[in-house]
Amino acid sequence: MVDSKDVINNAVNALRLGGTLLYPTDTIWGIGCDATNHNAVEKIYSIKHRDHSKSMLILCADIAMVEHYVGGIGERAREILLSSDRPTTLILPNAKNLIADNLPAADGTIGVRIPQMEFCQTLLRTYGKPVVSTSANFSGCPSPSCYADIDASLFSSVDFCIPPDLESHVSSLSSRIVKISSDGTLCVIRP
Repeated sequence: MVDSKDVINNAVNALRLGGTLLYPTDTIWGIGCDATNHNAVEKIYSIKHRDHSKSMLILCADIAMVEHYVGGIGERAREILLSSDRPTTLILPNAKNLIADNLPAADGTIGVRIPQMEFCQTLLRTYGKPVVSTSANFSGCPSPSCYADIDASLFSSVDFCIPPDLESHVSSLSSRIVKISSDGTLCVIRP
């Protein structure tokens, strides 16, 4: 059995050092880093061979973290985040510019999700900052539905890999994506 406290501590240490993680989320396995670290975000673009025009989302522990790093989200966004019965990514205006400048989309927005998965919540609360979340695959390749589906060459590309024992709550379903503009207009991008 894996000691999850040791795993969390090792993951947090990797994040603090500007490292990258291969980790389970509430949807699929992801690659992540400190969302405030420009160089760490660059590492992920490089690992995935991903074009910078394709932005990545961030995971936040709660609404307070979203508001601190991204900005006021408004009642409509707050309601969606608190009442959603499935993983939901909100695309919000990046009003505060506290996340790495190479992370938001060209229009200045950033995708944000508050995961319900215990591992992600513990990681985020222990680290105290948002963590990048992008699928654990090379750009253009299928997203892995489980640990066994991850391309073997990715393991040596990241700085720390969470053991597969902690993937028990990965759903392998994509999150719902909802964009909320600065005027409060809601657009469902992926139901």
